[in-house]
This record gives sequence, structure tokens and C-alpha cells, in this order.
Amino acid sequence: MENISENSKVAKAAGVVGAATMVSRIFGVIRDMVIAGLFGANWITDAFWIAFRIPNMLRRLLGEGSLTISFVPVFTDYLQNKTRQESLDLASSAFTLLSIILVVISILGIIFSPVIITLSAWGFVGNPEQFELAVFLNRIMFPYIFFIALVALCMGILNSLRHFAAPALSPVMLNIAMIAAALLLRDVFSLPITALAVGVLIGGVLQLAMQLPVLLKYGIKFKFKINLQHPGLKQIGMLMLPAIFSAGVGTINVLITGMILASMLPSGSVTYLFYADRIMELPLGIFAIAIGTAALPSFSKCVAEGNMDELKNNISYSLRIMLFLTIPAMVALMYLNIPIISVLFQRGSFDARAATLTGQALFCYTIGLWAFSVLRVFISSFFALKDSKWPLKAAVITLIVNVVVSVVLMFPLKHNGIALGLSISSIVQVMILAIVLKRKIGVFLDRIFYLSLFKIIFSSVVMLAALIMTDVFLPWDISAKFELKIAYLIISVIAGAMTFFVSSYILKSPEIYSLINLLKKRFTHSTN
Repeated sequence: MENISENSKVAKAAGVVGAATMVSRIFGVIRDMVIAGLFGANWITDAFWIAFRIPNMLRRLLGEGSLTISFVPVFTDYLQNKTRQESLDLASSAFTLLSIILVVISILGIIFSPVIITLSAWGFVGNPEQFELAVFLNRIMFPYIFFIALVALCMGILNSLRHFAAPALSPVMLNIAMIAAALLLRDVFSLPITALAVGVLIGGVLQLAMQLPVLLKYGIKFKFKINLQHPGLKQIGMLMLPAIFSAGVGTINVLITGMILASMLPSGSVTYLFYADRIMELPLGIFAIAIGTAALPSFSKCVAEGNMDELKNNISYSLRIMLFLTIPAMVALMYLNIPIISVLFQRGSFDARAATLTGQALFCYTIGLWAFSVLRVFISSFFALKDSKWPLKAAVITLIVNVVVSVVLMFPLKHNGIALGLSISSIVQVMILAIVLKRKIGVFLDRIFYLSLFKIIFSSVVMLAALIMTDVFLPWDISAKFELKIAYLIISVIAGAMTFFVSSYILKSPEIYSLINLLKKRFTHSTN
């Protein structure tokens, strides 16, 4: 009963995070549609996305990429085995130390922006106007890391307390701020793209402000307390230093390939990769990050209680739910790559050629979607076990593979080679962590898992057949009117989704019954 109860908690929490993340991602797509329509895909947008990706990369490395995943196991251990006051002291000590570090990082980032842009986008150095614009925008946006890293700390505290909604919804504030800035402030500045940078900074402030009332509701009030000898901080630090590399290897890969290497390719390549990555992050955020975020406190609780059997059960369950949602999404994105990009972005300055090139990048990124998703569960498992060494080793190997493959493929395949390199390296990382995790805790994937995986793959193949048949009767035409293109996409998505779920239901996939039961409970709860 305990296993079932904990799995239910993971499913419920994942539902909350997934729903909140879906809202955030929808606003994110609207944001990107607005930016694409107003600014297009050119050297100016390349400069903005490079400048934006630097503080955003630090957010992933210092924020939820390492801080949250390192903080949750330690804070959960304190909640389980220490007093509430000791837990509050740890939260305040972490807040104080992090704030000081972030102020220093923000100041240094502003001062050394020219160096950072040079290292991040070598291809811009030969174009002084683009280089200066990227430096200018980066200086405006760099303090964003101060606010968003503190949001990550709040996220760690609230997730440990099993509250997931506010942290998952906070990115909505960033997207709203950027949309409003693009529409209302672009005529205020001599360089209209400056409005977007201002919107990013405002969004960071709003995201942090959104967390504070929820923390107060749980009795969490930060105090300025410097205690560098706090044992909890030492534990977090021991996990966090390698986590900055291991948990953030995807971000580092994007820095090297999506920024440095892509800046050497023809104009627009950075933007193509950015928009393709944004679309791939829709299922990644709604499904993978949601389940990974929800599972970490449960994994940490199992480890704190010394219950390895329950941990293995939770890992297997989380992977099954993850793949049930991710594999069909992967197949659909690969088949519908150009229609999706065309419907979302092909307007204004973003023409059919840009849509096609971005769609190709989406196809190559999506090949590794299942691996990106599984990594969230595996990395959460290792950090719940307070083991950050093996994720670090796997990350080093992955980084080398990514750079080598991307360099080999980027010239014959252009930006598509970079996207394909990231997918291949992520698959390598999954294989390494799977083998090591099995050695650490024993067999965690049983017959039920493999039977479920077979059913998921079979249903996805059936879904692909339905998408192909839809295209036969309603052929795709990138030059058609918007109304026809969106009708094609809606019909294809509905046909594919219905086919997959009907096939899963007929095959009696346990995951679909879990989702149906969860929806029934939600509906019953909302009507009572």
C-alpha cells in the first residue's frame, strides 16, 4: 500500500506541475510567436537570443539545474529527521549565502559582458555591430540571474513541502512581461529589441514576487543569517558543485553547440535552433520536467527512510509514465515538424524558408526527446541518493561526444548537425546512467516495465500510421492559407492522439488507467 500511495503522490504532483507548466509553455509559444512576427530571424534576433541565453544558461546551472536538485534531498532529510527550527535555519542560511553570491555574479557579468559574448559567440566578433548589440542586451539582462536563482531556492523549499503549483507557474510571469514589453515598449527605444531585454528583467522580479506569499503561507520567512559552517550548507555544496556540470550538461551543450558553433554558421542559424528547442521543450516541460520535479521529493523521502525497494518501484513507475507521454509526443513532433513551426511562427518577417529550416532542426532535436526525458528521472535518482559523482562522469563523456559529433555534422548538415549531435550525446548519457544506477541499487526495471514499453511503442506506431493516412486525404501545403494549415494540424493532432489512446486502452496499458483514475479523482474532488 505504501508503494501505491507514494506513486499516487508522484502522479498527482506531476499532474499539478504538468498543468502549470503547460500554461507556462503556451504563454512561451505566444511570446515566441510575437517575437518572430515583430523581429523575424536575422542578425538582430541572433544577438538577442545569444544575450538572453547567457543568464538563462546560468539560471539552469545555478538554479533548478543544480540548486533545486541539490537542495531538495538535504532539506527533505532535515524535514524528516530534524526539527522544524533547524529546517528553517537551513533555508535562511541558504538564502543569505545565495543572495551574496548572486550579487557578485551579477556585477561581474555586467562588467565582463564583452568577454562573455566573445566566448559565447565567436562568430559575432567579426561583426562589430552585432557584437556590440549582444553585449548591450546581455548587460541589461544579466541581473535576471539574481532573481531567478532565488526563485529556484524557493522552488526547492516548496517542492520539499510538496507544493508545486507556484514554482511551476512562475515562468508565466516572464512570458507575460516579455510579450507586454515587445508590444508596448519597442517604440520607446531607438533599438526596438531593447524592449525584450527590459521585459526579461521585469519578468525576473515578478517571478520572485510570486513565490514569497506562498512561502509565508507555510511559515517560511527568510532571515539574513550568515553561517558558512552550517552542516546542511556543506551537504548542499558538496552536491551542487558537480551538479552544476552534471545536471546542467544539456545547457552546457547548448552553449557550446547552439551558441558558439551555431554562430559560425549562416545568419539565422542561432534563431532556427532556438525556436526548434523551444517547441521541443513543450513536451519536455509538460511531461518530463513535471514528472522529474514531482519524483525528486518522493525519491529523497525513500532514501531518508532507507526504503530501497520503494525507491526502485518509484523509479520504474516514473519512467513508465514518462515514456507513455513522451514517446508518442516524439513521434508526432518528428512527423509534424514543419507544419507545427509553420503554423506557430510563419508570419511577418518569419517566412516559409525560415519555417522549413527550423522544422528540420526540430526533427533532429526530437530524435533525442525520450533521452532528454529519461535523464530527468535518472538524475533525480542519483541526487536523491546524494551521489553527484557518477552524473558528473557521465556528463563529461556526454559533453565530449556532443562536441565531436556536432563538429563533424555541422558543416554537411549545417544547424541540423548541431541538433542531431545533442540528441546523440543525450542517448549516450542515458545509457551510462542506466548501467550505473543498476549497479548501485540493483535491478529497477522489471517485466512490467518492458511489457509497458512494448505497448507504448506499438501504440505510437499505430498513431504514426494514422498521421500518414491523414496526410494522404489532407495533404500538407506550406504555401496554403493559415486557416487551412491550422485545420491540417488540428485534425492531425486529434487523429493521432485518439488513435494512440484507443490503442493503449485496447492493449490495457497500465499507464492509461493510472491517468484515467487520476482524472476521475480530480473531477470527483472538484465537484464535491
